[in-house]
Amino acid sequence: MKRSLLWITILIISMSLLATFSLFGCKEEEVAEEEEVVAEEEVAEEEEVAAEVPDVIRIGWTPPDITGVFRTATDYFILSATDAREKAGINVDIISQAPVSHTAFGEQVAIIEDFIARGVDAIAISPIEVEVVIPAIQKANAAGIPVIIVNLLEPIEGVEVASYIGFDNTDAAAISAYALVDYFGGPGISGTGEEVEIEPGTYLDLAWWEDLYQDVDPATIDVSAKVAIIEGVAGGFFSQARLNGFHSVVDNYPGIEIVGTLAADWNREKGIRATEDFLTANPAGELDAIWAASNEMGLGAMLACEADGRLELAGEGGAGDAGVAVFTNDVTPESVDRIKEGKIVAETTHGFPDWGWYGTEFAVTLVLGGQVPNIFDIRPRTVYIENADLFYPNPALEDIDWVAIKNGESPRMD
Repeated sequence: MKRSLLWITILIISMSLLATFSLFGCKEEEVAEEEEVVAEEEVAEEEEVAAEVPDVIRIGWTPPDITGVFRTATDYFILSATDAREKAGINVDIISQAPVSHTAFGEQVAIIEDFIARGVDAIAISPIEVEVVIPAIQKANAAGIPVIIVNLLEPIEGVEVASYIGFDNTDAAAISAYALVDYFGGPGISGTGEEVEIEPGTYLDLAWWEDLYQDVDPATIDVSAKVAIIEGVAGGFFSQARLNGFHSVVDNYPGIEIVGTLAADWNREKGIRATEDFLTANPAGELDAIWAASNEMGLGAMLACEADGRLELAGEGGAGDAGVAVFTNDVTPESVDRIKEGKIVAETTHGFPDWGWYGTEFAVTLVLGGQVPNIFDIRPRTVYIENADLFYPNPALEDIDWVAIKNGESPRMD
């Protein structure tokens, strides 16, 4: 009887152990199956991310015209697209269309509407005038197409803009004004006033100029010049902003006299004609400088002064002589060459390579689900003969993390 009980006990324990081992084996199989499912889901997720990258990302880009200024921006939109393809296999197509001139307002609107009709993935705009493009931007918003604005930091009311890449137009013109004051007697980096030593690569932006001039009394410092102004489109947003910025500085100096202002519609040929009018109205010794609010008009002013034998080379003249010094805004490869020759005394850079380089980056980031800065300031600053090499032919631009962007990340937001 005792043996029977012993065998029964052994049998029960054996069966219990067998059941436990079987259960453990089942659990191992379940865990393995679960791990396999998770691994398959992770692979599927990775494949899903890769699948979200379109065969081609089409960016519609419309500048106000096709002059050297905006040709530079367009070149860097394309270079950035090439960089995306080479470094991460992202195929980006830049569709560039521009109006025939800076006054063809309706044509730029039609271009934006055409981009919308073609179903581009993103639209980048440098507006001819802000108010004119608002209805077209609203249509892009309704179509779900992200919009990037370049050449402007001031938010546009009534529309959704993913990012503004550019600069403050008022600040940029104020920087040009400080360069002119410097040249005609104030402290700074050129001209007849106190020369300030700076480290190579110093950003001569508005903060730098304002800090330099914080203890300068405009009423007592010996600054004098007779200056003509060539503005863009009279009454337009950009033109007025730059006029305001320039006057905000020079009007403080009693020795600076503005002899006249003419509009040249941001155009080189019209800039030439406006300068010829100024030269005719102001004989030698009665005109010391011309500030043109844009590069194309500034190059026109330079050519007209040169043709008349009155162009002043940087550092070779001053107030009251026969020469006319040219100051301007924008900076392109062509104008940098003229700065190096001394034919343009100083120019404020507006970062045209930056517009295109980061414009493509931000557009692709948005299309692939990432986020971008709403405001991206390129910090306008003074370019003159001593630092011109920093800007062309190889402007300093940050590397773009295209691989992270391809994975839906937002590297500019880190």
